[in-house]
Parts: sequence; C-alpha cells; structure tokens
Amino acid sequence: MLKKSSGPVDGQAHEPRLYRVVADRIQELIRNEHIAAGERLPSERDLATKLSVSRASLREALIALELGGVIEVRGGSGVYVSELPEPAAADLPEAGPGPFEVLSARRLIESEIAAIAARVATDSAVDAILQAVVEMEQNHANYSSNEQADRNFHLAIARATGNSALVGSLDYLWNQRGRLWHKLKEHFQTEELRQETLKDHRRILEAIAAHDPAGARKAMRAHLERVTRTFSRG
Repeated sequence: MLKKSSGPVDGQAHEPRLYRVVADRIQELIRNEHIAAGERLPSERDLATKLSVSRASLREALIALELGGVIEVRGGSGVYVSELPEPAAADLPEAGPGPFEVLSARRLIESEIAAIAARVATDSAVDAILQAVVEMEQNHANYSSNEQADRNFHLAIARATGNSALVGSLDYLWNQRGRLWHKLKEHFQTEELRQETLKDHRRILEAIAAHDPAGARKAMRAHLERVTRTFSRG
C-alpha cells in the first residue's frame, strides 16, 4: 500500500535557479584564486570551460553578479571584480527567471501562437500587427517606446488567435523580462540586432497576412533563436 506524502519534499519547492548556482561558483572561484578587487576575471570562454557550464548560463550568472555589485562588466575590456564576495553566499538580488529560460519558453509558445494567428487572423487583427511594426520602426532610436512597440507586436499576434488564455500566457512571459533581461540587452543589443529584429517582424507579419501557418511558425522561431544566439554569444 502506498504511503501518503506528508507534504512537498524539502528543497524541491525552492530549488535555486541555475544562474544563481553558477553565480555562487564564480564567487567561490574569485575567493579561491584570490582575485582582488579591480582585477580582471578569466575570459567568458575560459570561465565556462573551468566551471563546465554553457556560455548562456555563465552570462546570466555574470549579469546577476553585476546587478549585485560583485563584478563590473566593461565593454571591450572584460569582467572585473568590483567588490570581494563574503565567504557566505552573496545576497544577490532576486531577478526572476533567467533570460534564456524566458526565451526558451517563448520559442515554444510563440511559434505556435504565430501559426494559429496565421490561420484565423481577421483583417483588423493583421492591421493591429502592422501598426505595431510601424510603431517599432518609427521609434527605432527611442528605447522605451521601441520596447513598448515590440511588446505590442507580440501581444497583437496573440490577440489575433482569438484565444485570451494565449494572450495571458504571453503577457506573463513578457513580464518575466526582468532586471537580468534588461541588463543583458543593455550590454549586447546592437544596431545590427535592432535592424534584424525589424526585418524579422516584417517576415512574421507577412506570413500571418498571407495566412501561412508554417511560414509564420518558422519566422517566429527563427526570430527568437537569433535573439538567443546573439545574447548567448555576444
């Protein structure tokens, strides 16, 4: 006879996010190798090899440490220790899911949302998607306005499905783009990436307007995969 569980197993409900685990290991490396404040850490490639983690996980951890004031990321120069971590685990700010977790979920969900939208979108729904694309192009140089137009674009596609649960799911995922996401984007967003994003959005729009589900799915997946590659490789 099976025994009834008395409650959740200790540790499962509060399992630390991977980037926090990697961040702790980086701090341990700083202490063990006596890297002083103001000194540079090994390159990302060397750190990833030394810690046996992916570049994406390492990058999230470095951004978390930067937000916590432990390191400083200097563009074109490297990563430097800004203050030595204490022997105990550093109190890193809780920054929500890692950017690559969010992107992975979005690739899964938004690719299908785009395909559904391509099947059922009305003319007015396509117009709303087009308006978001135009707003993003017009606000290209304004970060906050461009960010809002980007959100409007993805939500307009979700609304085009006619399924409010999908709209709510996408809205939730977008709201998980927290401090880690914005700091990562600050470091690795480039003019080339912004231009490619505009082209991606036009391709997605064209596939939905043409009622081409396979094309819309492919275009959305390609867009989110490209963003993932850019942010993980720099």
